[in-house]
Amino acid sequence: MTDLTPPDTVLVVFGGNGDLSRRKLLPALWRLHAEDLLPNNWRIIGNSRSEFSDEQFDAFAADAIEEFCGTRPSGGAWQVFADRLSYVSFEFQPGDTETLRDAVAEAERDLGSDVRRLFYLAVPPPAFPVITEALEEAKLVERARVVYEKPFGLDADSFAELNALTQRVLEDDQIYTIDHFLGKETLQNVLALRFANGMFEPVWSRQHIDSVQIDVPETLSIGTRAGFYERTGALRDMIVTHLFQVLAVIAMEPPYAFEAKPLLDEKAKIFESMVPLRGEDMVRGQYEGYRQADGVAPDSDTETFVAARACVDNWRWAGVPFYLRTGKSMADSRQSVTLAFREPPQRLFPDLPRDGMANDHLTLELGGNEGMRISFLAKRPGPTLTLAPASMTFTYDGSFGSEAIGPYERLLHDALLGDRTLFTRADGIARTWELVADVLADPPPLHVYPQGSWGPDAAEALIAPRRWHLPHRA
Repeated sequence: MTDLTPPDTVLVVFGGNGDLSRRKLLPALWRLHAEDLLPNNWRIIGNSRSEFSDEQFDAFAADAIEEFCGTRPSGGAWQVFADRLSYVSFEFQPGDTETLRDAVAEAERDLGSDVRRLFYLAVPPPAFPVITEALEEAKLVERARVVYEKPFGLDADSFAELNALTQRVLEDDQIYTIDHFLGKETLQNVLALRFANGMFEPVWSRQHIDSVQIDVPETLSIGTRAGFYERTGALRDMIVTHLFQVLAVIAMEPPYAFEAKPLLDEKAKIFESMVPLRGEDMVRGQYEGYRQADGVAPDSDTETFVAARACVDNWRWAGVPFYLRTGKSMADSRQSVTLAFREPPQRLFPDLPRDGMANDHLTLELGGNEGMRISFLAKRPGPTLTLAPASMTFTYDGSFGSEAIGPYERLLHDALLGDRTLFTRADGIARTWELVADVLADPPPLHVYPQGSWGPDAAEALIAPRRWHLPHRA
């Protein structure tokens, strides 16, 4: 059996008192601690420019765990966790990395020799080069792994510049570019669903699938993230970073093994076979009131909504459209993939509705209630041959006697182990930026949509005669 205990590690979280640390990282680390999946010996060092004491960081972590894990940490487990937290306040300046080096050295003295280092950059992308160079200057890259949050670059040129820097400072196997969607149980289960079950793989192709939808609407607005969002927008923040990665997992050929290199190789082949997006393949939207938010330019052209039509031009998928949609301040929050199957060659039941969504489809839920649902037509009980929609549902919750591990827990644990299987790779990221280069250079018009809606009407025209698979439609 594989040893799931990582080596002794000092973990430094840059942006330690930020929103990502509060919502995701500290709760995930607490869950790993509670499940005994952290190293035998470890330390967590939080860092930011803000003045923060160790005691304040402990309180910050406790509040985050209570809010996002649903229970106030206490007892011996919390005491151990809190004792291993520390905080250092500093801002990197050229030639000034002594504070960071001393904090890591002090933690390593407590753990002994040959301890691993894991640096997590939970900071805005412009800080990536600064911190990477600081790690080199502080001579901390030895025995280190570095996790970069998204987006890794903002276009092809900035990606190339950042990638050149990281490749100069670090070895390839030290670089972990994270996409938390790849840590979701259901997305990984796609591989098991296809390649471990003879009923699915034969129909997972253009001969049987009419279209694929990847849908990630959000009810949340940009909140206080205007500074970040104005630089990125929905295309960079979600389509390039998350939804293209989901598409690759859905469309990839079987790897020869479930290991990092073969899995990433197959995903890279999908990206290479995708056709670059054109203006007519995409609808951009901005919710009403966005320009009135603090930090947003009054004439901002930043999109908060994107619907796109992508094409994978290979033997398996040629002619099958992949529809991607994401947006802020929409009617519902959801993360789903729907594969709509083609109609049978003969219509024995001519009265069936033709509404643009096949009556039989497979939906993968990637959000809070992870699982999958197969929807189909069945005979309604009674004396006449009348068909009605039916479905079969599988959810992870309660199915195996244990809870599904969260994506950040999984990916943090993998980074501690040195397993890059569920992370992204530079060649794949480079290609995804190439796929959107034309629409970044010459974006299509911006459509305003009401908050709480399903986005602009133009998104319906993009997918017609099909329709978007909404949550209330089984």
